[in-house]
Amino acid sequence: MCTILIIDDEKVILDMLQMALSKYGFTVKTAINGQDGIKQFDDGSIDLVITDIRMPGVDGNDVGKHIRGSNKKFTPIIGISGTPWLPERDLFDTILPKPFHLKTLATTAQNLLETHIVA
Repeated sequence: MCTILIIDDEKVILDMLQMALSKYGFTVKTAINGQDGIKQFDDGSIDLVITDIRMPGVDGNDVGKHIRGSNKKFTPIIGISGTPWLPERDLFDTILPKPFHLKTLATTAQNLLETHIVA
């Protein structure tokens, strides 16, 4: 079973994404900010990260930089943002502009995980 880490500073979005992706069969962990997300990424076995871009303090770009500089740098990252022009695109495998369909997120995650496992 694949474990996805979702990072978003809006609890309502975090809870909704966790519930939806769990229904698609993923194991989901959550972090309410970038700093907590980085800690969970470093401490756990995470197969894919979904992160909001605009967050106070440690934002999604900072999370992406941390992951790409780590010993798990090939972990797929999906950026989600209401401001899709802000992400540093080379840090993310894909970026989904908000709002997006939950099925689109689940399909994107599954495709990235399959590609990552095969590669």
